[in-house]
Amino acid sequence: MAASPDGVDKTGENKPLFRDLTGDIGDQEATEIDDTLCMNCHESGTTRLLMTRIPYFREVVLMSFDCPHCGFANNELQPASTIQEQGVRVTLKVESSKDLNRQVVKAESASLSIPELDFEVPPNTQKGVLTTVEGVIDRAVRGLEQEQPVRRAMDPAVAEKIDAFIEKLRELTDLKTPFTMVLDDPTGNSFVENPFAPSQDKNVTLVHYPRTREQNIQLGFQAETSEEEPTDTDKATENGEAENLADEVLSFNTNCPNCQSPVPTNMKVVDIPYFKQVIVMATTCDRCGHRSNEVKSASGVAEKGRRMTLNMTDPSDLTRDVLKSETCTVSIPELDFELSLSYGIGGKFTTLEGLIINIKEQLEMNAFSLGDSSTAAGSSKMRDFLAKLTEIAEGKRLVQIQLDDPAGNSYLQNVYAPDPDPELVVEDYIRTHEQNEDLGLNQMKTENYGEDS
Repeated sequence: MAASPDGVDKTGENKPLFRDLTGDIGDQEATEIDDTLCMNCHESGTTRLLMTRIPYFREVVLMSFDCPHCGFANNELQPASTIQEQGVRVTLKVESSKDLNRQVVKAESASLSIPELDFEVPPNTQKGVLTTVEGVIDRAVRGLEQEQPVRRAMDPAVAEKIDAFIEKLRELTDLKTPFTMVLDDPTGNSFVENPFAPSQDKNVTLVHYPRTREQNIQLGFQAETSEEEPTDTDKATENGEAENLADEVLSFNTNCPNCQSPVPTNMKVVDIPYFKQVIVMATTCDRCGHRSNEVKSASGVAEKGRRMTLNMTDPSDLTRDVLKSETCTVSIPELDFELSLSYGIGGKFTTLEGLIINIKEQLEMNAFSLGDSSTAAGSSKMRDFLAKLTEIAEGKRLVQIQLDDPAGNSYLQNVYAPDPDPELVVEDYIRTHEQNEDLGLNQMKTENYGEDS
């Protein structure tokens, strides 16, 4: 039985486009495409497509091809998850055999480089894969060796140089000297395992960055022409008919982040007392029941970063309102825990209890710590940490919680406002060069921007 593209099966029942991968064969619905050209014998074969969700991972499309004429068979896995708002660049310092065994999710759109060897695998030259750091190197070696017999016959000098380079790649797995691996994915869907989760990984530097115009064109987000047609909002503004966003709720179409079904997202501008304006977006899916909300700043980047430290003294502190922006880091020093941007929680407007529960739910989705790919020690460590988070959310454990936002767009409620809060320390600080780089401020030109540098 095959599902229709809108997620409605032959019985008329609404079902998510991507269902959890289970052992029940009857619950899995594959789509068959007959008369598919076989690339081996050029006869007609059959392609089967299965849209499913791998537990503790994300949505994927499983594809298999079978040719009854020559027996050729092939299978492939392609990611079907939503392209993230920002690209991601992961830099891993490989120093031990444990680093070689780190699992890597490399999307087809990601480029991979090893600066020490001046080696790079460009994007869209390899299919997406789930492997290890050592597997990435072996894959690069096999790719270079593939055409070596032809090179040796046509150009022996070039073939000899490539043989020497292949030997250097193989020596990397011997770890005679540490090396660096850089994974750069403009879709934001590639990442490297953190074996120390939920603690911070000192060998990994993770940077989220806004995509360039060329990257948006490559991903199909932007047309190649530089001129854009004015939108209805632009025309309304020119005519003096701009809408008052603070007095009404706007709606736009998007896809459900859980089942990818088309759903509306509601957006409204909200004034937070003793803080600033923010934009709240909420999505509710009628098909799978998923609900999500996201908050974005409506006032840009502040002049200084802000660090807020709360010493919990009573379970009632869990009811404090919290606005966590996309650039905010949450840390709990007592548990040696720091929530960086790599967990992808995004902007949230909730309570302190809701934020802790949301962090716990996000960590439970970590395939490398709790799924089939986890080790016994790593899984035990993560479950102990999740139990401690549960105690904090229930008010049984009182800890110190710190929110650090270089953009200055996060907020933690002062229950004594407008008077100072004795348990809340708020510090405004000057951003470092690295923080300005992450926010894209170092290259920002606000004067004479029409002129060349």
